[in-house]
Amino acid sequence: MKKIIIVFIGILLLCGCSSKSYENGEINVLNWSSYIPYEIISNFEKEYSIKVNYGTYSSNEELLAKIASSKNGTYDLIFPSDYMVELMISRDMLEKMDKSQIDNFSNINPMFLNQKFDPNNDYSIPFLAATSVIAVNRDRVKDEINSYNDLLNSKYKNNIVLLDDQRIVIGMALQANGFDMNSTDSKKLEIAKKWLLKLYGNVKAFDSDSPKTFLMTNEVDIGVIWNAEATLAHEDNKNIEIIYPSDGFALSLDNYVLVKGAKNKENAYKFINYLLRHDINREITNYYPYLNTTISNMNVDMNDLFNIFLNSSYVENIGSDISKYDKIWAEIK
Repeated sequence: MKKIIIVFIGILLLCGCSSKSYENGEINVLNWSSYIPYEIISNFEKEYSIKVNYGTYSSNEELLAKIASSKNGTYDLIFPSDYMVELMISRDMLEKMDKSQIDNFSNINPMFLNQKFDPNNDYSIPFLAATSVIAVNRDRVKDEINSYNDLLNSKYKNNIVLLDDQRIVIGMALQANGFDMNSTDSKKLEIAKKWLLKLYGNVKAFDSDSPKTFLMTNEVDIGVIWNAEATLAHEDNKNIEIIYPSDGFALSLDNYVLVKGAKNKENAYKFINYLLRHDINREITNYYPYLNTTISNMNVDMNDLFNIFLNSSYVENIGSDISKYDKIWAEIK
């Protein structure tokens, strides 16, 4: 009898350790890598008794492929960038947002609302914004660098990390040649491709997950990366300089959106409200210092923000012309 009791207790303990009851259900989330700290997700689960099934992706194109290939209702909440929101709207892949369910909507800085890709924010709510920048290790690079064209110098052979993002990288090449980063003109794209082929010998890696690591480990001295990655690299090594290129740069706005057929919309709205709370939002950008889109937690001066908007460009949905970019990307990589 004693053996039976011990075995029974052991089974109970195993059951208790292997599963946890979430009485208010679950939510299925797909988000960018290194965007929300685990502790914040864990605290949401405890506070709301909602299980967060959390997956990640490294590019908007990877996200699109995952959603397009998944069964209806597989995912609830995703975080696409500006142009991808517009593309997904056009393909009827998103649910309309019920903003009356989002009490903390008023926390959002109006500068990030009513953008061209979703003029009335019918389908999307701003989450975080990012800019592409040049990061340079001044311990090892003494030359003046202000433009993407400065990166063509052959002395930087195998010494640059770029984002693994065709729209940002091809856009950079277009801007380096004085063109709009969203151009679909075949002649301009051919010039951009030739420029990238010149740069290619200087590129050690394409990485969107953690390009800062290449700088922090001295594997490269230069990166064209997101501002948060550059900031974290600078915090590790104060001699890493962050440069906003004179040619212009990308501004990317990532957004909360609901996937068409989402099964857990009520829980999704709770998660959005939670992340829009001032204390939680501040904690996110303390971990990952992208541009904060809420009013009280802005982590850049208003004048700096105006200058960012003035000198940057959103990546735009270019429809079927994306095939031109796909072809260049295949030749470059």
